Amino acid sequence: MKSLRTVSIFLLLMLFTISASAEENSFALGGKTKVSESAFEMDYGTYPSIDGSTVMLTLAQAFAQHHLGMTEEDAREFVFFNTTPVAHENLILKRGNPGSRIPSQVVLMDAEHPVDLFIGTGLSDEEREFARQNNVELVEVPICRDAFVFVVHANNPVASLTLEQIRGIYREEVYDWSDVGGGEERYIFPLSRNANSGSQTAMVEMVMQGDSSYVIGNERYMSGEMSWLLQWVGGYDKEVGDNAIGYSFLYYVKEMADIANVKVIAVDGVHPTYENIVSGEYPLVATYYAVYRKEDEDGAAGKFVEWILSQEGRELIEQAGYIPLEQE
Repeated sequence: MKSLRTVSIFLLLMLFTISASAEENSFALGGKTKVSESAFEMDYGTYPSIDGSTVMLTLAQAFAQHHLGMTEEDAREFVFFNTTPVAHENLILKRGNPGSRIPSQVVLMDAEHPVDLFIGTGLSDEEREFARQNNVELVEVPICRDAFVFVVHANNPVASLTLEQIRGIYREEVYDWSDVGGGEERYIFPLSRNANSGSQTAMVEMVMQGDSSYVIGNERYMSGEMSWLLQWVGGYDKEVGDNAIGYSFLYYVKEMADIANVKVIAVDGVHPTYENIVSGEYPLVATYYAVYRKEDEDGAAGKFVEWILSQEGRELIEQAGYIPLEQE
């Protein structure tokens, strides 16, 4: 009898362990199908297909490593982001993300599976209207923060600008660095991002007070990818770079761009340090969101966002180098 009781306890412990393990690993990829002699296609199972802003690539890779046990190399290929405007469209139009793959398993992820979840910068008014026109109700959930920053060439003597000075530069009211403490007379080249990119949306809403007209007909307006903008500020073209100003997100500049000769300046005399971002003293604090279709609230997307907001999710956000929101 004693032996039978011991076996029963052992079986109960095994069942508990299996149950706990299943709960801990509730986000898992599905099965795979052979599509050629040397490649497979895998479905997403209970793990959401994620698209998003470039600045959030590192966080999405951390998610994949945490939940799917991926190596860093596999996670980099598994997480394929199409940049903010395209990722928003993919979510709204229920398009797939054909760029996702797992090299070590020679696996391509199901290209027809619609994007379930977006993570990154907020929706623009145009994108919200686009969702409405397509009869798609979106849920936007704030998940972490970052600083929206301005960058100049490392040799530029300017260390800080006020918000009014920045607006003046981008509205073509201020043309010369000497007018804002930049030493000798030098023509200012303000660089901007493409419409509906995450940083451009932040620029319009946080700095330009909702006015996007400053880029229309502006000869000094230059469009391109975020890395491209920073390369120009860093001196890709010496005449432009030495005299340029641009904008980005602090995490991207410090952790992802790896571009020399670029420095982040203070705004209204306040530097975007961790402490100043958390306290709100730095005036341009951006919020990153998880966005999904409301119809998927009880599906993989909604459940994954619940996990992101959990203590474990918040800890992973912080470990990945982002600033989690305070708990309510």
